Amino acid sequence: MENKASQNRKVTDYYPIRRSNRKTKAELKSEEHRHIDDLIKNGIEEGMQVKHIEGKGRGVFAAKGFRKGEFVVEYHGDLLELAEAKIREAEYAQDPKTGCYMYYFQYQCKTYCVDATKETGRLGRLINHSKTGNCQTKLHAIDGTPHLILVASRDIKAEEELLYDYGDRSKASISAHPWLKY
Repeated sequence: MENKASQNRKVTDYYPIRRSNRKTKAELKSEEHRHIDDLIKNGIEEGMQVKHIEGKGRGVFAAKGFRKGEFVVEYHGDLLELAEAKIREAEYAQDPKTGCYMYYFQYQCKTYCVDATKETGRLGRLINHSKTGNCQTKLHAIDGTPHLILVASRDIKAEEELLYDYGDRSKASISAHPWLKY
């Protein structure tokens, strides 16, 4: 009987146990979130270039490819609560030369607005509209503060114009800006 027990050895008696170095989905997601935090906090905007488009103005183009779901850019501006945003929007309406780059959204049952009207070197405000855009907006919280980011809604090739759906379908907006129909 003893002889038989000595023959029934386990593989681990001869080889060390190997543990996987793979990260869990939660670890990968946490790392990605921290990476986006760093890009936003440091104002890093990579892989994009601004070009002039005849009859349209400025547009942002991919200088490199982006994978579906990948962070593209932050829609950066002043984070306002609804009351202040409405006051600013009324001020902008007084001057037809002033554009309006305001994006309203809900975060934790409260309405906020990112006002990117002021011209800066940030590129998110220059991404043009298309109902079938290759980017989509997503909220990204850093220490409880919401940030509006654009992520690739599909794989994007280098040299492709970056576009997202502004979501405004009101009759007044469409009559003022007919390109919102497309």
